[in-house]
Amino acid sequence: MNPRVARWLVRLYPRDWQERYGKEFESLLEDSSDSFRTIVNVLWSALGERIVPAATLGVVMHQYPDSVLALSKKPSAFVPMAMSLTALALVLGSVATFGVVHEADEGAVAHLWQLLMAGQLPVLAYFVIRWLPRVPRQTLYVLTLQIGAALAALAPVYFLGL
Repeated sequence: MNPRVARWLVRLYPRDWQERYGKEFESLLEDSSDSFRTIVNVLWSALGERIVPAATLGVVMHQYPDSVLALSKKPSAFVPMAMSLTALALVLGSVATFGVVHEADEGAVAHLWQLLMAGQLPVLAYFVIRWLPRVPRQTLYVLTLQIGAALAALAPVYFLGL
């Protein structure tokens, strides 16, 4: 690979990573073939290092494996919160766009809201069944956040009489 391209690819990584692995990785890239697949793999890896550095990921996760933060990163924990917040955004966006409308036909936004709110119940049940016996205190904290997000999505519907 061209040394200039190798140097440019190494610069895509975070500064700490470059200081630790940069010279060795640059020489490895110079010795490798100049293929499109190699460049794409390096770009993808550099993006991953910028988002979640591999050097700190293992240390943080193993240091406090039963923390509320670690538990809230599980899909069964954050998906219900994301569904509730999406339902809230739908209602607020509809009210901001069309105002408070009372019609016989509820409309697509109301049906999407209902699907989002009802669809999170099986995920919540799975979360509670899976994690409550293992880490009860952290599960209850995350469950409180999930219920708070659901109540936030229910509030405009209740108070605006939608």
